[in-house]
Amino acid sequence: MVFLGLALFFIIKDQGELAAQSTEKLYLSGTGNDNTVPWEFYCTGGMSAGKWVTIPVPSCWELQGFGKYDYGFSPDSVRGKEQGMYKYRFRVPAQWKNKQVNIVFEGSMTDTEVKINGKSAGETHRGAFYAFKYDISKLLNFEGENLLEIKVSKHSSDASVNAAERSGDFWIFGGIFRPVWLEALPVNHIERLAIDAKANGDFKARVYIKGKNITGVSVKILNQQGKLINNLYLSEEKEGDTALIYYGRVISPALWTPESPALYTAQFTLVNRDIPLHKVQQKFGFRTIQIRYRDGIYVNGVKVKMKGVNRHSFWPTSGRTTSKKISIDDVLLMKDMNMNAVRMSHYPPDDHFLDVCDSLGLFVMDELAGWHGHYSTVTGTKLLKEMIDHDVNHPSIVLWSNGNEGGHNLELDTLFDQYDIQQRGVVHPWENYGGIETQHYRQYDYGIGNYDHGHSIIMPTEFLHGWFDGGHGAGLEDYWEMMWRKPLYAGGFLWDFADQGVVRRDLHDSLDTDKFRAADGIMGPYHEKEGSYYAIKAIWSPVHFEEKEITSGSDANFPIENRYHFTNINQCKFSYELKSWDPKLASVKGTINAPDIKPLQKGILKVNLPAGWMGFQVLYITVKDKFNREIMTKSFPLIQPIYFNRYMAKDHGSKVPELIETDSLFVVTAKGVKLSFQKSTGILSAVEVENKSLPFNNGPVIQEGVNNFSGLAARQIGSDIIISSKFDRRSGYNTLQWIIYPSGLVRMEVNYFPAEFYSTMVGINFSFPENRIRQVEYMGYGPYRVWKNRMKGGQFGVWKKDYNKTETGEYPWIYPEFKGYYANMYWSRFFLNDNRSFYVGTETEDVFLRLFTPTWKTDQWHNYEPIFPSGDISFMQGIPAIGTKSQTKESTGPQGMKYGFYDYEKDPARALKLVLWFNFR
Repeated sequence: MVFLGLALFFIIKDQGELAAQSTEKLYLSGTGNDNTVPWEFYCTGGMSAGKWVTIPVPSCWELQGFGKYDYGFSPDSVRGKEQGMYKYRFRVPAQWKNKQVNIVFEGSMTDTEVKINGKSAGETHRGAFYAFKYDISKLLNFEGENLLEIKVSKHSSDASVNAAERSGDFWIFGGIFRPVWLEALPVNHIERLAIDAKANGDFKARVYIKGKNITGVSVKILNQQGKLINNLYLSEEKEGDTALIYYGRVISPALWTPESPALYTAQFTLVNRDIPLHKVQQKFGFRTIQIRYRDGIYVNGVKVKMKGVNRHSFWPTSGRTTSKKISIDDVLLMKDMNMNAVRMSHYPPDDHFLDVCDSLGLFVMDELAGWHGHYSTVTGTKLLKEMIDHDVNHPSIVLWSNGNEGGHNLELDTLFDQYDIQQRGVVHPWENYGGIETQHYRQYDYGIGNYDHGHSIIMPTEFLHGWFDGGHGAGLEDYWEMMWRKPLYAGGFLWDFADQGVVRRDLHDSLDTDKFRAADGIMGPYHEKEGSYYAIKAIWSPVHFEEKEITSGSDANFPIENRYHFTNINQCKFSYELKSWDPKLASVKGTINAPDIKPLQKGILKVNLPAGWMGFQVLYITVKDKFNREIMTKSFPLIQPIYFNRYMAKDHGSKVPELIETDSLFVVTAKGVKLSFQKSTGILSAVEVENKSLPFNNGPVIQEGVNNFSGLAARQIGSDIIISSKFDRRSGYNTLQWIIYPSGLVRMEVNYFPAEFYSTMVGINFSFPENRIRQVEYMGYGPYRVWKNRMKGGQFGVWKKDYNKTETGEYPWIYPEFKGYYANMYWSRFFLNDNRSFYVGTETEDVFLRLFTPTWKTDQWHNYEPIFPSGDISFMQGIPAIGTKSQTKESTGPQGMKYGFYDYEKDPARALKLVLWFNFR
């Protein structure tokens, strides 16, 4: 290359600017799974092998009915010999004859050999997730048709590529899975460029040039509105024979953050004196990333904490072939969960995903592939350079990752700084490297002189493994409050975003998650939202409400904390709704003035509510960000459960209930309701309504306690029948009382003590056949079930739930699940499949409704074991936590521990009390 001179800043006339050639692009394939082009195809093994047919490109060939489905642990995933042969005929514009024409592949799995018109385009490319190109200018026929022939080997001839990419804990696919296109450039052109733009406005660009008789490059910067920045002064210097570096400064630029993702555009025009040759433009953002050792990760001078998730490039019907729409949807879902970061697991993503992270705002950890195995130094050097050349200008990327869980080639570490103009930090997931400790699946309080008790920045790149319904939201509140409080924590990344269930063409189009291995997402394969989705959204809300109960005499002032890093709360929008389920009382809505609370500070949200607001049943406060996205809605019940049930027995009727005693039963009949109680235990053994059995019985049975109700007697007091036990400190310390009213209504009161100091769950159980239930309606928090260590995310209201057999992470992925625990039940109505129903209400606060027992699978370590009481329908005052694939429930934090309850003396004043009302009609 010959440079005729080094100038400071080139000003080009408008008419010259119009004459500059831009890179022309012609797709040979489609652009994603929603836009494909049919190519000729031949697969050498597995399904539909041995014949020339067509296949959509881009695609993974297994999802199109070819080859064999392999998960990474399958022996075939490292020994497989499948190959795909592609043919495609195309024409190129005649005017491209004097240009350089490249064929570009954004990703092909995994060894890719390319021929144009029978001649090799270049050496075989090895490595699936990296963009690569060949100059095919001399191979093209510009007057007629061209033949593209490609051979793709699913597994590589390079053993290190297989170790890094093909032996991981994820699905292994084959095929040209990302787009293919031609690009035409003038002979003298800009090959690529790299930008480093700091928060103080400093701008640096390295421009790689190809050609002769070049005098330089003009650089212009446009702001977010597309207006030219006039106060830009650039200096230029030569770097080697193929690059120019430009330095400049923009005064007070708008900064890129996930909360305000400000993007600028740099326009570069290659010139020969005053003649424009080639123009390219690149979006970028001004921001500064610093790793301050033994301190934290800083962005624009602010210490940040990653609210992150791991994300595979994945869709059930197309595997690793995605689309820009999927990228947008994924990022919007992450933003909706109040996340600010995403880790690329375990390979670089589609370019459009990074574009969306830039524009919508997410911190990105971009990752060189590796999973226990890694690339050789020769292969890894090439692929690392391809990754950084391709991704370097994305402001969303704040960290690089050199492999995963031991898949780190240490000889590559220094190359990140060499290739990255911004010299972003590098981590080794699962290791302590570069001052950042990333240990996976650590327990809540972990380490002796290291980890939580060490001096490195702590940022687990995988934590709370979301296997089925465990992890993710379960335990997150404990972890996050610790992470938020401790200065050395830089947040972390949940594992992972969505279940990887593939459509199996060979299994009647069923969804396969390789048994339990790929069922570990916050959402189902088609992004069906699990309960953890809403728990994460609540826990990671940047507007954090401190706990407050509203009672008569309470004000409507709410202590809040601003957990944004860069945004004042006054940029948010607040509103309220007062609601009652009394049809005579219409809901009332209003706006709330947003308080002036700076990032990371606390303050008061003052809500001006109308007179009589305490007459409603619930107050909702909704917060939206400056982009009008809902951050969270917080429920504040204005009533207690007794409000609905204390006056239930007013309609006594005129007839006293009939009491009959047999040898073993107290039988009470009132207004068509016949109840049978065991005389020895007080257990409800049968219910009949209008001479027809209602199969709710065998309760109350105390969970993790003893049914030592003794001295039971029945008597009439006024117009009511009362059956009650006697308290005995030694043998009858748990007591039971039934009151049957003339109306047929029933009140039950149990006073009881857990059997042990530490209890997993406490409450009472009844029997009810699962095959008789059709629907449940209840007032409480919902509509998703809860665990002791995953209470957040629900809304107080009245919920109707149709029966289903869904278990999280398994077919049919119908959410919310029906079976499980539901928080803060006020009342519930159970609908039978014969169109009858019955009602249960409570006077007791904080009662959990338990509905049946899900069918679940455990893991080999028995960490994930959803625990349920005996019986079928329960009313609990303490419920179990849930573990993860890699952690017991106790190790996820204090909320995962058992309940402690000590009363050695069995003082009746300290007994747990549970009051239920029953209406069986």
